[in-house]
Order: sequence, then C-alpha cells, then structure tokens
Amino acid sequence: MKRFESLSGWGRAAASGLLLALLAACSVEPTYKRPEVDTPTAFKEAPVAASGVSATSAASAQDAGSWKTAQPADDAHRGEWWKIFGDPQLDALEEQAAAANQDLKAAAARVQQARAVTRAAKSDWFPKVDAGFGPTRERASAASQLQPDSVGGTTGTIWRAQVGASYEADLFGRVGSNVNASRADEQQSEALFRSVQLSLQADVAQNYFQLRELDTDQDLYRRTVALREDTLKLVERRFKEGDISELDVSRARNELASARADAVGIARQRAASEHSLAILLGKPPADFSFGEAPLAPVTVRVPPGLPSALLERRPDVSAAERAMAAANARVGLAKSAFFPKLDITGAFGYESATLGDLFMWSSRAFILGPLAGTALTVPLFDGGRRKANLAQARARYDEDVAQYRQQVLVAFREVEDNLADLRLLEDQMREQNNAVQASQRAARLSRTQYTEGAVSYLDVIDGERQVLSTQLQASHLQGTQAVATVNLIRALGGGWGGAPATDTAVGSAAPAATPVPVAVSGEQVAKR
Repeated sequence: MKRFESLSGWGRAAASGLLLALLAACSVEPTYKRPEVDTPTAFKEAPVAASGVSATSAASAQDAGSWKTAQPADDAHRGEWWKIFGDPQLDALEEQAAAANQDLKAAAARVQQARAVTRAAKSDWFPKVDAGFGPTRERASAASQLQPDSVGGTTGTIWRAQVGASYEADLFGRVGSNVNASRADEQQSEALFRSVQLSLQADVAQNYFQLRELDTDQDLYRRTVALREDTLKLVERRFKEGDISELDVSRARNELASARADAVGIARQRAASEHSLAILLGKPPADFSFGEAPLAPVTVRVPPGLPSALLERRPDVSAAERAMAAANARVGLAKSAFFPKLDITGAFGYESATLGDLFMWSSRAFILGPLAGTALTVPLFDGGRRKANLAQARARYDEDVAQYRQQVLVAFREVEDNLADLRLLEDQMREQNNAVQASQRAARLSRTQYTEGAVSYLDVIDGERQVLSTQLQASHLQGTQAVATVNLIRALGGGWGGAPATDTAVGSAAPAATPVPVAVSGEQVAKR
C-alpha cells in the first residue's frame, strides 16, 4: 500500500511537470513574417547594356554570375569598398577613422549594451539562488504549533542560515517573448552599428574628395593670379608707352586683387574641410594637416545590382526590419499578461531559537512555496491596463511596419538619385570640358588682339573671367562625380569582396563586382 502511494506521488509529480512543459510551449507570441514591400524588378536609372534590351533583362544579365544575392550574416566582413578608387591616401584615412572615430566607438558601446540586455533577459530561463543569514523576531500562532487556542501564541527570535531558490515557469511564452524582443533589439543595434560604420566610411571618402576639389580650385587660382600679374605688367608697360589710358591699369589691378581675394576664400573653405576630416579621424584639428594635391578624375563605375538584393545589403533597412521583430515579440509579451503566472520558490538551511544551536543537525529546516502570497496567480481585474498595453504593443508594431516600408522606399530613391546623377554628370562634364577649351581659345585670341590694339581691355577681362569660371565649374563637376560615386556605394549598402568595380563608361555593359553579404537579421516578420 505504501509502495502504491509512493508511485502515485511520483505519477502526480510527473503529470504536473508535463503540464508545465505543455503550458511553457504554448506561446502566445504572433508568428513572425516579413511584410510585403513593392520591389521593382530593376532600377529605373540603371544603365542598359544595349539598345533594344529591357531594363529588367539588362539587370538580370548584369547580375548573372557577378553579383551574389546577400544572405543574412550578422558578422560577415563588409569589404573595404573604398579601395576601388586606388588611392593609398584614402585607404590610410579610412583605417585611421575606423580605429579612432568616437561616433563609431559609441555605436559599438551601444551594441555591447544591447547584448548585456539580452543576457539579462535569458537569465529568466534559470532559477535564482541566493543565501542569507540573520535573526527574525516573530510570533507563531497556537494553531501553527498544533496547540489549542487557550495556549496562545508564542513570541521568539529565530535565527536562520538558508539558501533560497526561485523560478518562474515560462508559461505562455512570457519569458521567451521577452528574450526574443531583446535578441531582436540586439540585432537592430548591430545593424545600426554597421550603418554608422558605413556612413563614417562614406563621410571620410566624401570629405577627402571635397578637399581634393578645393586643392584643384586653389591651383586654378594660383595660375589665374600669375596670369593676371603678367597681364598687369603688360598693361603698365603699354600705359608707360602711351598706348592706353590709366583706366586699363586700374581694371587690371582690380582683376588681380579680386583673384587674390577669391583665392583666400578657397583657402578658408579648405581649412574648414580639413578640420572636419580631422574630427572624423578622431583627432583635434590642431594635430592634423593634409598635404595639397589636385583631384584626380574618378573613373570607377559602380554596378547597381538588383533592387531585391538592396533590402539585404543596406544595414539601415536591416535595422528597421529587426525593429519589427522586436515589436512583434512584445505583442506576445503583452498577450502573456492575460494568462496565469507561476512562481516556484523554496528555501533550505538551518533555523534555531539560539545562535549557538543554529548549525546543529537537528536545526535543519526547509520551505517550499512562497513566503507570502500564492505560487500561481491569475489576473482578474486591473482597470483595463493589460488591454491598453496590448493595444500599445500592436500599434507600435504597425508603426514599425510603416517605418520599414518607408525606409525601403527611401533606399530605392537614394539609389535612383545617384544613378541619375552619375549618368547625367557624364554628359555635363563632356560639355563642360568643351566649354573650357572654347573659353581658353577665346581668351588667347582676345589677349593677342588687345596687344595689337584691335580690341579693348574689357574683352581681355571678360575672356579671362570666362576661363576661370569654366575651369572652376569643371573642377566642381569632377568633385561632384566623385562624391556621387561614394553616395551610390553608400546607398547600395557598401561592401565589395575582392572583385573591383568597373572603370568603363556608364552606358556600357561591364562585369560587376561581387558584394560581401550583409546581415539581414531574421527571415520572418510578425503575422499577428
């Protein structure tokens, strides 16, 4: 009979454990599935390989065997994309920025914070164990001591040295949903870190090319100042010979002074740009100086790939997608508040009325169950708080879905903008180079005719101004082309492997580089 009762006790315990396991597996968190977004088959501004070929077919042919569709990989190396420019100085600047930029260090610290939060959430899967020692002054009732009511209670001091344990059963996925939300937050933080990293790399490259553009402008002004100094000498000599009036001399001096003043203005802009670059490198401007060198034409051509791959390459899109996953998990967390909660607690150790007898074998004691309250709590009424929390969680999820779709649209727009910039800049630069050549020839002719007395000095001034204006515009277009190339790489999410980008014309069919896979955390999104 005793054996039967023992087996029955074990059976009840096993049944209870099985029931808890089933309840723990019964999560109320919504199934996560990425929402649909309207993705075009090809970029509108992507170069077409040949006439008569559709943009979709051209993009497919361009990507076949060259571009690898990015797969989720949080720790994949994104590639040193700036090396496609073949500039050792730019390579060195990017390395310095990666090592010392403070914004990047702050983003890395935020990743560590998110990982710590995830570890804290995972700790709820395990029991909490603590130890304590100390006296308790208490009054025990007669009934608790199996004594008649007439005896009355007893008051005394109890010394305890105990080890306590507590555990919350993961009923209806409350703990699991919290872990899922924390894990998605962590992955979002990692994606945002990659976004900051990509932005830093692009900012360094853009600032570098802008500095080089200003160096080109400074070189143009130096040559312009030298030319106008020679012109002033010519005008002064003719004035002394009585061929011209003093008015031409005054005009020549005015042009020379204006050119020198404009050169100082360019120097001011360059100093400010150099200071900005120093901050990106994590250095005080006083400790950084950068040698002057004209801007070399950028011939790199970046293949855009397919729009569908853009959603996996861009870290900001990945971060928006992870925000949805976190919001979805928190919907499950809010739902779990409507269901019972089970807290299992217990303590084991020694207790005695005197400190001297505390650690005697006969002083052993244990308690299983909560010291106050109940183990299983069922929510009944809270004035609508849980319903409000669930409504808030669902609305937050809807907000994150809208923000994700908006971020995708912004990503498509940025790629299209930069593709259009590069395509149209080719034509604009070609025409601008023609304008430079024409203005230089017109300036030479007016200078020769002025020497011969055929035209007035105003024609010389106008010709020299046109040369400087067209040369400055050509320099600006070269700098804009370099910056637009960097912007396109940023818009595409960056990240090349070993293959270089092409240096052929934009409209030609050229083999594309292979991007390093960029992490997109999670293949699913919430269906609530």
